[in-house]
Amino acid sequence: MGSIENNLQEVKRRISGAALAAGRPPAAVRLLAVSKTFGADVVRQAHAAGQRAFGENYVQEALEKIQALADLRPGIEWHLIGPLQSNKTRAAAEAFDWVHSVDRLKVAQRLAEQRPAWLPPLQLCLQVNISGEASKSGVLPAEAGALALTVAALPRERVVLRGLMAIPEPAGDFDEQRAPHRALRELLAAVNARGLALDTLSMGMSADLEAAVAEGATILRVGTAIFGGRG
Repeated sequence: MGSIENNLQEVKRRISGAALAAGRPPAAVRLLAVSKTFGADVVRQAHAAGQRAFGENYVQEALEKIQALADLRPGIEWHLIGPLQSNKTRAAAEAFDWVHSVDRLKVAQRLAEQRPAWLPPLQLCLQVNISGEASKSGVLPAEAGALALTVAALPRERVVLRGLMAIPEPAGDFDEQRAPHRALRELLAAVNARGLALDTLSMGMSADLEAAVAEGATILRVGTAIFGGRG
């Protein structure tokens, strides 16, 4: 792996190429650098290279980094992308800008109740188990529409539902990679047909970002291609 700065430039080049190939403006796709298991010093390096949005899987690990990087806080966006237990919702509501992993109403309600009034609304995505894997978190696709309508009705001064997130099971070739991303895009369209105006598709990682962009991803969660393998 090269330097973080070089890796970021390469990932952005891949995103731009994929967007242009899909007839989309590269600016329509945001890069979320997944910094889980890497220290605050590594995040600081990526920030110095121009990256502003970072994804974390574990609340406690993220809180330690957020505190260590408090001097950068106004210029960093923190996204929780890992499963959120009910007993961690207060910490998440107070510390993060986005939560991508809402998969049940109770969690969304607690985030709405516990989001401090002086902070901007917490941006939410529903995690969908798009591949139907028993080991994966997420609402089933057939239940996503009803959950979205309920979550979207929570107080918008505290939480705002933005879209859907998925972690598809790994696939081989480009067409196989596109299939679950296409399913999530079609699900978002179906949810919006019920009266919502969701604008976010959080999908695609280091290995399949081109397929995700081709199917309309608006946020890519990329870790390995930026930071290298995890120990």
